[in-house]
Amino acid sequence: MDTVRIAVVGAGVIGLSTAVCVSEMVPRCSVTVISDKFTPDTTSNVAAGMLIPHRYPETPEPVQKQWFRETFQHLSEIAKSAEASDAGVLLVSGWQVFRSVPAEEVPFWADVVLGFRKMTEAELKRFPQYVFGQAFTTLKCETSAYLPWLEKRIKGNGGVLLTRRIEDLWALQPSFDIVVNCSGLGSQQLVGDSMISPVRGQLLQVQAPWVKHFIRDGGGLTYVYPGASYVTLGGTRQKGDWNLFPDAGLSREIFLRCCALEPSLRRAFDIKEKVGLRPSRPGVRLEKEVLVQGERRLPVVHNYGHGSGGISVHWGSALEATRLVMECVHTLRTPASMSKL
Repeated sequence: MDTVRIAVVGAGVIGLSTAVCVSEMVPRCSVTVISDKFTPDTTSNVAAGMLIPHRYPETPEPVQKQWFRETFQHLSEIAKSAEASDAGVLLVSGWQVFRSVPAEEVPFWADVVLGFRKMTEAELKRFPQYVFGQAFTTLKCETSAYLPWLEKRIKGNGGVLLTRRIEDLWALQPSFDIVVNCSGLGSQQLVGDSMISPVRGQLLQVQAPWVKHFIRDGGGLTYVYPGASYVTLGGTRQKGDWNLFPDAGLSREIFLRCCALEPSLRRAFDIKEKVGLRPSRPGVRLEKEVLVQGERRLPVVHNYGHGSGGISVHWGSALEATRLVMECVHTLRTPASMSKL
């Protein structure tokens, strides 16, 4: 087998980053990204994009930390390169504040971000409702810029972007030898995964160029994330809610919560409402599977279910998915292994 034809289903940050990794790391392969939606119409386009990990109860902590570390290192290199502006990647410093002292004063990711420390009493005076806080510098990935930048890399590597709705993975055979499933919530129908469900997130994008530090309530629901183009204010976590239309009442509530953290936001302007459905799952599904239909075999690598933490771990999980793709390629190129598929 000369060129291995690989289809990546899904064009959010998980699908695009996996397609980039595969196209750059797997020798003699062609990559086609297939999705019914591309940027700016994906869930990833709504993501706040701040690298603060989300916990997955059914994914081992060392694995989560490795994915986060690999993602942080990758984006750090971009942030200090000439590509930083085009990619929408930048360093942001700030605070995470708590109304009571958390059980985990030092989170598992503390040594990955930069300058992690306990907030001083003087810093905490800025937040009178809070008794404990953490200060650190992390990265923000503005997906409105990052997703088109990833698409450009895929095309530059010879990859193809194809707008098409896939309702059955078998429809991709015999055109493709391996399928990488990064379909997020689409996996509920596409592969019958009942463990994945939407968690609705509504947020605001506002102009407040004087806000330079991020502020995040320790519960993760309320946050102020400044970026290069706008400040992101959030948010909501509405489990099982498929509604993509903004709720004006929720927008007011979000704005007031964020103003309580940063009163200067009352002067914010050009307010835009955004809604996205996070593909939530108890654990990320990152594994290979061989679909069997009679005499036919279709190797599939699954990489989905990142919920609200996709940006924080996208590159690390893409690297792992690519390692699994390489195992599939090796099997296809080894005649003695073909019968084992």
